[in-house]
Amino acid sequence: MAPVIASRTNNERDLALKWSNRVSLTPRILAVNIFALALLGSGFFYLDSYRSRIVDSRVAQARGEVRLIAQAVASATPERRDLLVLSLARDTGTRVRLYDESGKLITDSHDLGLRNLVLRDPDKDPPNQTTARFLDALIDTVAGADRAPLYRERRRDRGLDWPDVRTARETHGTPATVWRAPDRTPVITAAAPITQLGVVMTTVNARDITQTVRLERFRLGVVVAIVSLLSILLSLFLARTIVRPLRRLARAAVRVRLGRAREVIVPRLPERSDEIGLLARAISDMSQALRARIDATESFAADVTHELKNPLASLRSAVEGLSKVKDPALQEQLLAIVRDDVHRLDRLITDISDASRLDAQLSRATFEPIDVGAMIAALLEQRETRGLPNDIRILFDRRPGASLTVLGEGARLERVFENLIENAVSFSPAGGLVTISATSDREMLVVRVEDEGPGVPDEAREAVFRRFHSVRPQSEAFGQHSGLGLAIARTIVEGHQGSISVETREDRLRGARFVVRLPLVERD
Repeated sequence: MAPVIASRTNNERDLALKWSNRVSLTPRILAVNIFALALLGSGFFYLDSYRSRIVDSRVAQARGEVRLIAQAVASATPERRDLLVLSLARDTGTRVRLYDESGKLITDSHDLGLRNLVLRDPDKDPPNQTTARFLDALIDTVAGADRAPLYRERRRDRGLDWPDVRTARETHGTPATVWRAPDRTPVITAAAPITQLGVVMTTVNARDITQTVRLERFRLGVVVAIVSLLSILLSLFLARTIVRPLRRLARAAVRVRLGRAREVIVPRLPERSDEIGLLARAISDMSQALRARIDATESFAADVTHELKNPLASLRSAVEGLSKVKDPALQEQLLAIVRDDVHRLDRLITDISDASRLDAQLSRATFEPIDVGAMIAALLEQRETRGLPNDIRILFDRRPGASLTVLGEGARLERVFENLIENAVSFSPAGGLVTISATSDREMLVVRVEDEGPGVPDEAREAVFRRFHSVRPQSEAFGQHSGLGLAIARTIVEGHQGSISVETREDRLRGARFVVRLPLVERD
């Protein structure tokens, strides 16, 4: 038997784990934080516009430099032209070339010995540069950046193949073009016309632009990496402090749903004062209330079975005796017993039906303002009309003008006070006085029903409200009450957010006092 129980427990645990993992919040928490990091990572694409602005400023600088170089060369003599070109190329950091009107090369700072424009071979770069070029290409592709044309040298006698040289000769302007070196660094060419000589063209490999952008990208990458690590750690911490207790609560709830409420201990998480702690304690209280309700249902079923067995056993004995007894007088006695038992069963079944449906009916009831003072006065008038036994008197002490209005269901509250009045009358001695008072105590209505009977012992003050607990006067015939009256009254009062109890009378040694407290209607 033990392996079967263990297998069932394992299956329930597996089901709870499967259910809680399917709706886990951990991936969602991570997704939200990673989405925020993705927004931060979009700064990589902002670097493309940053690079474009730098390139535009360098293009404007190249146009200004080439105009100044053209003016300087135009004013120089042929003998000093080469030295001037070499000096200007060194000062500006560019390669300076002079072409005549036909596009033939006249002077080149490269040929004069100044090698300040050397394009790198990407195949000979270190691995870190290869990675940087790959990231450049990836970001340019994702960002949709325009790809500059590849820089290639032209023949010495084909200067007009350079777009800038051709445009400068034709329009007499200062065009500039951005090219792409083999290592993906920008190459900027600019040209300007020289009067009666031709065109001057400058070329510069702006590696510093790429280095600046890569440095900023590296810094941003470090920031994103650190923030990503912290975000993931914080997300896991958040998931640990939120998801784990919720998962524990979910497993407990699943086990309760599977019918093992009595064996489940729902964690209350007393160390947490946040919403999760409140949820844990609410679920724990709910499971305890469910456990109490299940126990009460089982106890009620057992009590019902016990109470029904007694009249059924008596009824069965009387019926069996009828077939054996020939004396008409004895037969009449047995028939009287049968009638009493049938009436008792009918009364039991009616009260049991009312008690079993009372909670559900109260939960669906629509509460309305009820004047309890007027209700009690009407009940007493009806009771006096039917007549009071043994010269018993009833006194209703009601303060004039006092507001005794509560929210409730009139029929149910009538049953409570009618039961208390009937109990007081039945326990009162001949010529006794039943006193009923209705007063307001702050926000509560207090109704006291007092009699001069034997009273309720201290040890039985809670027992009288249990189902089927009945202690009746000795003069009353057995079986006239089901023992559910006070139990039903407590259920009704508690369903109206009130309380009912038995207290000791201060003014007399004998007698019982039942006290009902109900919340008054709030005044505007």
